[in-house]
Amino acid sequence: MLPQEIIRAKRDGKTLTDEQIAFFVKGITSGSVTEGQIAAFAMAVFFKGMKMSERVALTQGMMRSGTVLDWSDMDMLGPVVDKHSTGGVSDSVSLMLGPLVAACGGYVPMISGRGLGHTGGTLDKFESIAGYNTSPDEAMLKKIVKEIGVAIIGQTGEIAPADKRFYGIRDVTATVDSIPLITASILSKKLAAGLDALAMDVKAGNGAFMTTPEDARALAESIVTVANQAGMKTSATITDMNQPLGSTAGNAIEMREAIAYLKGDYRNPRLHEVTLALAEKMLTLTGLASSSEEAQKRLAEALNSGAAAEKFALMVRTLGGPSDILQNPERHLPLATVVKEVYAEQSGFVQHVETRDVGLAVVSLGGGRTDPAQKIDHSVGIGNMVGVGEQVDGNRPLGIVYARTESDAQAAAAAFRDAIRVGSQPTDAPPVVYSSLDPR
Repeated sequence: MLPQEIIRAKRDGKTLTDEQIAFFVKGITSGSVTEGQIAAFAMAVFFKGMKMSERVALTQGMMRSGTVLDWSDMDMLGPVVDKHSTGGVSDSVSLMLGPLVAACGGYVPMISGRGLGHTGGTLDKFESIAGYNTSPDEAMLKKIVKEIGVAIIGQTGEIAPADKRFYGIRDVTATVDSIPLITASILSKKLAAGLDALAMDVKAGNGAFMTTPEDARALAESIVTVANQAGMKTSATITDMNQPLGSTAGNAIEMREAIAYLKGDYRNPRLHEVTLALAEKMLTLTGLASSSEEAQKRLAEALNSGAAAEKFALMVRTLGGPSDILQNPERHLPLATVVKEVYAEQSGFVQHVETRDVGLAVVSLGGGRTDPAQKIDHSVGIGNMVGVGEQVDGNRPLGIVYARTESDAQAAAAAFRDAIRVGSQPTDAPPVVYSSLDPR
């Protein structure tokens, strides 16, 4: 079997066999398939697509390219479950969701990623906590998940290494936004985590990779179909990313918002709705709740009793972070010292937000990256952001920029202001949850 013949077959629109896909994935992992061949294969898939059977084979092949976690010897008292978001701006859901579901009896080994481009990354947010170990070995990960119920860490080199190489080449060959390849990339890592169930959050809007609801639904249907055919019970919830999800954008500042959420000090309504919607799916998919109503009741109890906050604090402490993160978040999550309130040029109501531009304003401050190797500044960001439909005037700013220098603050403030359109007429905020797809 030759790689070029597999590429030729896909280029000509033929359906690849399981054996052909397994051979190609093995070559990606071993290095026997060249970067040029991987790029050609990705481009062929981009233009010719893949049938569901091919997507399943590619997903399972990449899953098997490295370590596949097995929880069967851990004597778990509940299901192993996770969520994944396709990414956006101010999407801090994972920070609260993992501890929340753990407080309801789930076991959540959340293997997260870094931000790239305009989107934020869960891993970057946790690295804003000094001492927090984002890369424990497999034995420690399993121990923490069993004892606490949740561990939020980064992808290791042993989890789906074929995907890591494949994605790096897709990233520089304009083939990232292929639904079959996105599906295989996401699910290979989640299947390798040994999950019983997965709740997907597929974003749609001007701050998402899938800008239209139609594209988001196509991706959601692909993920749900492939995941369930591969043996992992999976649902997908399509949510809005036509404005930032929460009130903050950055790393330490989003971690502060998550802690305030868990403690009940402040819960942004949009962020709260998405968090509960996904947590509900995680409970009902796994049988931790028999109905949506029961799930919502259990989630409210876990939040209001402080059980979810305690799970978060215990996870942070066990992974090397401070023991008083809940009591002293400001001490452990410092913000940049140049602070600039950003006001609209006229009073009125927020009509529209260019969400991607908000994310890029954070990147310009040093809070994000355009290169995977780039270091970021965890202390910068934007807080107190307004949402669509809110009224602004001389007393209510659009948001507050936290920067290292005055020039950085001024540039980010200008970009942030330009991203928000204010008009004289009141407008309704769009829905945050569009629809959901259950296992099929």
